Amino acid sequence: MAMHFDITDFRLFINIAETSSLTRGSERSFLSVPATSNRIKNLEENLGVRLLERSPQGVTLTNAGKTYLQHARVILSQLEMLTGDLQQYTDGLKGQLRLQANTTAITEYLPPVVGEYLISHPDVHIDMRERLSDDIVRAVREGSTDLGIVSGSVVTDGLQSVPLVSSRLMVIAPLDHPILLRGDVFFKETLQYAFVSLLEGSAINVFLSRAAAALHLPLTIRVQVASSDAIFRMVEAGAGIAIVPQASYDRLKGRQGIGACQLLDPWAVRTFQLCSQDFDGLSTFAREFADALIERYRTV
Repeated sequence: MAMHFDITDFRLFINIAETSSLTRGSERSFLSVPATSNRIKNLEENLGVRLLERSPQGVTLTNAGKTYLQHARVILSQLEMLTGDLQQYTDGLKGQLRLQANTTAITEYLPPVVGEYLISHPDVHIDMRERLSDDIVRAVREGSTDLGIVSGSVVTDGLQSVPLVSSRLMVIAPLDHPILLRGDVFFKETLQYAFVSLLEGSAINVFLSRAAAALHLPLTIRVQVASSDAIFRMVEAGAGIAIVPQASYDRLKGRQGIGACQLLDPWAVRTFQLCSQDFDGLSTFAREFADALIERYRTV
């Protein structure tokens, strides 16, 4: 029996796998949950195998699902490369640089480098995506991104990597909040209070949720917002406490009514690394971007 494959199904399945949730996978794919369920049902019937196991805790991949996921990523990566290569003939671009990074790198460290680079490279397009560090490492290994910026204790074996800047996570709170009376604190001590956070699915949100789960304690999020600036505004207004990178705090700490203390957990100090399969094997424009990042942020 002939099997039929659909790019939308590939993207949808990847989003479901990365979030372990039909609901969040649907949101990422801009589909309704019923439409997603119908697509997965039709896909499994077409392939003749079950791809997902459903439970109240979410979804997990079957062995067939893991195989489908691996090939879906490779196929989409090849299609993106094809699109990028052909794009230069339609709009004058010479190339597309694929970059994945975590929340902090995108909001605090990449903007000045990206801005200068695009001015000096008007014929290059940057496809930049926010991901968790573990997902970024996998994407670099699979070749679905040219460069990745990761942080923390993520394992980069088999890749080339260059250490960049280090940053500590900070706790910010209204000046009269009791957590500020403690001095510097461990993450566990913060979990008795309500948080202001970036939107669900953001890299920092997922990272902190996993850290709380490792302690077998809930992370109580009262408000979710879309930017670091909005986090500071909400904290200043008394909506809760927040954990932010020191770079964000240094940039926005001029606000009145906000105090800060450091997180003492070892993982709270994170060194950012720039990763590639092979820096020498990059296109000229991708290598020039990597060199610009290294020149600006390399500290060792």
